[in-house]
Amino acid sequence: MDRMSLMQSFVTVARSGSFSGAARTLNFSGSLVSRHVAELERQLGVRLVNRTARSISLTEAGVRYAEFAARILKEIETEWASISHLHDRAEGTLSVIAPAWLGGLDLGDAMAAFAIAHPRISVRFELGGLSDRIHDFLDSGFDVALHARDLRDSSVRLKRVAALPFVLCASEDYLARHGTPDHPDDLADHGCLVHPDEPQWRLGRGSAATPFRVRNVVYTSNSYLALQKAVVHGRGIALLPRMAVQDDLLSGDLRPLLTRFGVPERPLNAVYGPGAAAPRKVTVFLEFLTAWFAAATGPAERCDAAG
Repeated sequence: MDRMSLMQSFVTVARSGSFSGAARTLNFSGSLVSRHVAELERQLGVRLVNRTARSISLTEAGVRYAEFAARILKEIETEWASISHLHDRAEGTLSVIAPAWLGGLDLGDAMAAFAIAHPRISVRFELGGLSDRIHDFLDSGFDVALHARDLRDSSVRLKRVAALPFVLCASEDYLARHGTPDHPDDLADHGCLVHPDEPQWRLGRGSAATPFRVRNVVYTSNSYLALQKAVVHGRGIALLPRMAVQDDLLSGDLRPLLTRFGVPERPLNAVYGPGAAAPRKVTVFLEFLTAWFAAATGPAERCDAAG
């Protein structure tokens, strides 16, 4: 017999004052309740109940054990309820991992806004170290991994959070010195600033987008913010996240290029663990992030219309 069942039977006997009353409360037979109490006494090595033909009473050890067992059972019930409802409440620790370059841009602002909006959720936000194997973030203790690329993996679930616009741009100073490209082929005559993970630029819209291998690379950096500074200073042409150069485009320090060809947006995808339903803290986070990025697209759309 498991100890929890023995404790439950004994506490119910102590509260009802009889074996028959405890049996009715527990929907057990009277003989089973009696056996439970007898087994508990055997395990403890003390008598817990004084039995007579008409009534029962607790021994000194029985009173002490009844108080102890009732307290333990109450704590177990409370903790059980608390843990079982964690899945349904937007609280606890939420661990998120994302590429380093995303954290330095709008995503950092979005995460800060989420933390303020949901103070009952403790946020752990780490940048960099994403594995090529999509599900590895789960083994590292993360609830959500954010990727700026298309993903296919049936072992995790995926939600498209936003579309990240990119823009091909250069400074007015650079264009005054080197001219303005009118066609992607013209880029071969221009100095290009390149992220090492992107030796090819995709230009065009939708299914018409084609890869263009950058040939005249004059500056490389694995930081889009570093590339933004170099392009603002007139070093060349760069393909950058619009969020990194939005202010420069609005101020006129940078000019979008080859706008009639277009640049494909990139997806911001959130991946999270398998299961019938995600924890509430995860769904709340994904809903917040989706709404935040949707609200943040307004300025970019106005800039596109102006360009």
